[in-house]
Amino acid sequence: MNITPRSAEQWRVDGQFVEWQGHQIFVRTGGDPSAPPLLLLHGFPTSSLDWLPMWADLTARYRVVAFDFLGFGFSDKPKRHHYDMLDQSDLAVYLVDEHFAANFHILAHDYGVSAGQELLVRSCDGDMAHRVLSCAFLNGGLLPAQHRARRIQKLLVGPFGGLIVHLMNRKRFGKSFSAIFGRHTRPSAAELDAYWSVISHNGGNRLQHKLLHYIADRRTHAAYWEAMLADPPCPIALINGTQDPVSGGHLVDAVAALNPEVPAWRLDHLGHYPQTEGAADVMAAYAEFRGGL
Repeated sequence: MNITPRSAEQWRVDGQFVEWQGHQIFVRTGGDPSAPPLLLLHGFPTSSLDWLPMWADLTARYRVVAFDFLGFGFSDKPKRHHYDMLDQSDLAVYLVDEHFAANFHILAHDYGVSAGQELLVRSCDGDMAHRVLSCAFLNGGLLPAQHRARRIQKLLVGPFGGLIVHLMNRKRFGKSFSAIFGRHTRPSAAELDAYWSVISHNGGNRLQHKLLHYIADRRTHAAYWEAMLADPPCPIALINGTQDPVSGGHLVDAVAALNPEVPAWRLDHLGHYPQTEGAADVMAAYAEFRGGL
């Protein structure tokens, strides 16, 4: 299923907004309420729309909650806010408590893998009403030392990030964004239009330098978050598009060196967004991880 501007708008229409700490947060839910609960955590710089290609398959098996982190997608994008991964994790926990009545599973990508690791920490410490039962990580910076930031990211987190962000436009975005996909699975012009329309919704394209604070958060909390890979409190797995230059096959190798017991599905024809590039392959890998569920 291709992501288009029209499908992006339909995604918004089919969702709802909830208030959290004075902000409006966009949420999508689906599936049988009695099915196993599954929380989806999206990546940077995109949104919950990334799960659209897998949505029908996921909601046929699970009770699914997806949402846009604060500053992303259709959620509020306050300009003066300090974006912090611990706060974003608080948001995730709030939505879990609101929508799930039991322990739950996580499927996380990119930015969302850090929130997933933090939720594993809290689950291990008994700091949540509901425990994490399993966590599958798609491409993302699970190990800060293995994160190969793109040039534009390095510029945006630098001292002139607040100025450089104003130079970003649809054309520049499309060029840099496409480079992290697989060689034969890059997004079409229509898909790039859709991604850009959601990223720039309510001026979100002007917040990219602030949202990138998660890179520093990963270094700050590395010891706690990496411990969740070395000694996880529940089953975890990697489903990885190995052509990804940011967190591809080299990350899988590093996690295997840290904990060879973590199962990994290497999708060698895909890049940084495996759930959109090869939704069926990711779904098959995830179902295998979950024992056929």
